Amino acid sequence: MDKQVKVYSTPTCPWCMRTKQFLKENNINFQDIDVSSNQAAAEEMVQKSGQMGVPVLDIDGQIIVGFDKEKIKQSLGI
Repeated sequence: MDKQVKVYSTPTCPWCMRTKQFLKENNINFQDIDVSSNQAAAEEMVQKSGQMGVPVLDIDGQIIVGFDKEKIKQSLGI
């Protein structure tokens, strides 16, 4: 079963690019949400993660802040 994956990111953030690259390499479908151009999404991200830093991943409701490869793998079961 595919998990719902959202990546809250900005176009200029190197960790965001690494995170998305990692997901692509593992054939994980994800919704990329640009919080620099979407104020509502930015507020949603802060509400979920409690902070402003990107990237923030929402994997089936589990919030992971930053490119934490081990946590991401664990959460996705890869």
